[in-house]
Amino acid sequence: MSPEMMTILMFVTLIVCIALGHPLAITLAAVATLFGLIDNGFRIAPLLDLFVNNNWGIFLNYTLVAIPLFIFMAQVLDRSKVSEGLFDALYISLGKVKGGLGLAVIVVSTVFAATTGIIGASVVAMGLMAGPVLLKRNYHRGLASGLICASGTLGILIPPSIMLVVYGGLTGLKETSVGNLFAGAILPGLVLSILYLAYVGISCWINPRLGPPIPEAEDTYTPGQKAMMILKSFVPPFSLILIVMGTILAGVATPTEAAALGAVGALVLALFNGKLNWDVVKQSSLSTARTTAMILLLFVGGKLFSVVFLSMGGGDVVADYLLGMDVNEYVILAIMMAVVFVLGMFIDWAAILLVTVPIFTPIALDLNFNPLWFAMLICVNLQTSFLTPPFGYALFYFKGVAPPEYTIMDIYKGIMPFVAIQIVGLILLIAFPGLITWLPSVFFG
Repeated sequence: MSPEMMTILMFVTLIVCIALGHPLAITLAAVATLFGLIDNGFRIAPLLDLFVNNNWGIFLNYTLVAIPLFIFMAQVLDRSKVSEGLFDALYISLGKVKGGLGLAVIVVSTVFAATTGIIGASVVAMGLMAGPVLLKRNYHRGLASGLICASGTLGILIPPSIMLVVYGGLTGLKETSVGNLFAGAILPGLVLSILYLAYVGISCWINPRLGPPIPEAEDTYTPGQKAMMILKSFVPPFSLILIVMGTILAGVATPTEAAALGAVGALVLALFNGKLNWDVVKQSSLSTARTTAMILLLFVGGKLFSVVFLSMGGGDVVADYLLGMDVNEYVILAIMMAVVFVLGMFIDWAAILLVTVPIFTPIALDLNFNPLWFAMLICVNLQTSFLTPPFGYALFYFKGVAPPEYTIMDIYKGIMPFVAIQIVGLILLIAFPGLITWLPSVFFG
């Protein structure tokens, strides 16, 4: 069977199995096993050698030790309610502004994203804190659900991000080391946050009924009191961000070492908040074990899929097709981004990375694209996957904790403008690559 036909059949089989609801990691491994056997004439021993030799490197990758440490840090922070004080302070300070509560949610989510790196924690925390408040203040349900879901997804992009750690462990390129990825993700994450703020602020200024301000009578705090509340609630999470990101960017610690510092820092913040107890440590540890096991199982399944796909010539088929097109290189880039975007509607981000990065990275290098710039475009694109129906995880996280007044149609309609904003953000990053490459060049040359 020709490599072209094998490539088509392999992807069709994968899509059909996913559509039937089979577990993603098992599906990737099973499809890889089936087509690996077909490709090598049903010889089991060579296929096992291929699997073992390629997966052994995953478990020897020191960088990936950062994954459970960052997850543990996020779990402890989620249970210690570090973000609640900041939301209360901004709620009081911005409440009189049209759309002010929505702006407060985005700011808190941005700060929370820089301390967690996990979508579920960010969206659930903000859904529980802000969802009922926005409803009580008569915010448009679509706008409220959209801004909570969209700003919550910043946790997968703004470092420390689990996705960036996984990406750095996949490529083996100096340009896409975890440190470079962390530095390169800071400005794109802030750009998206600013775009969200601009959209909510302008929308509510044009139509105050979308996000009405709180009544003057409820504003009983002086400007000095408001400033002190914000300062007191902002310093603890900012200190943790400084410990984690500062040590990486200053070259003092590796990402894995910084993750360990972050985990300890999260325990210290929980202690100061009076939330550190055995139950918090136990539940955080169990959640960390489950999430890490899921990610590593996806790693194994995705690695098997990509290895078989490349060994049977599928990577060459895709590369020859794209590079053989008589079009501008940015058209090829648009095609690759479109593939990632569409896959994000149906497949988990980790599986998309594990399948597409080994295929698309060599093509990007052949087109002379900056590997760090290309990596960040993929990651920003994958952030959108948490928002796009039918399987946008952020939408279901929010629906699971939101008051019943938020219908699934409210959430779907509300998220559409933010998906468009993320596409605008992606275009800005393509047009102005310095937004990605400047900070890494400052910190790492």
